[in-house]
Amino acid sequence: MAAALTLARRIARSGVQPLCRRPPAWDRAAWQPPGLPLAPCRAFSNNKVLVELDESSGVATMKFKSPPVNSLSLDLLTEFCISLEKLENDRACRGVILTSAVPKIFSSGLDITEMYGKSPEHYAEFWRAVQEMWLRLYGSNMVTVAAINGSSPAGGCLIALSCDYRIMVENPKFSIGLNEAQLGIVAPFWFKDTFVNVVGHRVAESSLQLGSLHPAPQAHRFGLVDELVPEERLQEKAAATMAQWLALPDHARQLTKSMMRKAVLDRLVAHREEDIQNFISFISKESIQKSLRMYMEMLKKKKS
Repeated sequence: MAAALTLARRIARSGVQPLCRRPPAWDRAAWQPPGLPLAPCRAFSNNKVLVELDESSGVATMKFKSPPVNSLSLDLLTEFCISLEKLENDRACRGVILTSAVPKIFSSGLDITEMYGKSPEHYAEFWRAVQEMWLRLYGSNMVTVAAINGSSPAGGCLIALSCDYRIMVENPKFSIGLNEAQLGIVAPFWFKDTFVNVVGHRVAESSLQLGSLHPAPQAHRFGLVDELVPEERLQEKAAATMAQWLALPDHARQLTKSMMRKAVLDRLVAHREEDIQNFISFISKESIQKSLRMYMEMLKKKKS
């Protein structure tokens, strides 16, 4: 309960409405006051997320900018939720392109320091923020396109999977996947469900058990990403894809998206507190804490 209140306060300070009070978004960009031309571009940013909305096209670009690897810390997750909800409530915005402002990395996934050596209360607050990020993105009324301009393991992969379309830089050095098993961590059911819905049961089953990270060409073959493009064409291709999706009536697309994703979203909503308690119990185990400590020590050695 304390974790829920803390997250609610973080979001409330931004003036953003929670999901349960989000207004309907059908055809929200279709109506404009007569005689008032749209401003060409509007930007707002937090410390770790940069957002720029082009009101003439109705498309926003959200860039993760938390060097060195865009780890999904509690702060970044909170800023992400706030930024996404602001766009969701903005009549001028119909779609968002997610990408990275940090070279060679989309997002390295969940910040391990948030999961090591902390209190159960902190783990609850952190995991609730991870849930909130997925619920808002996977259930968004907007068209969401992931422009993956670097490697995207674990939670970074989840963000990409949650989008409507995924375009990745054609570079075999960049990889993507839910590799939690490599750290001795089990991906929760909603990670799994999202993965299965994109690549199918067999690829998801083997990838999750092995903790596989797929190089970009392999990820494309599996359907984990929809297209590969040269890096210099990534943003151009993302914009073209977005335009293609936005050419359809919003209400038909949104209702179809809701129909396809509602069961998966409802499952987490129904078991949200249970999922938090399962995470706390699992991450607090001595064996898991030891595994995380060893992994952090390995990373420190690599840096040095």
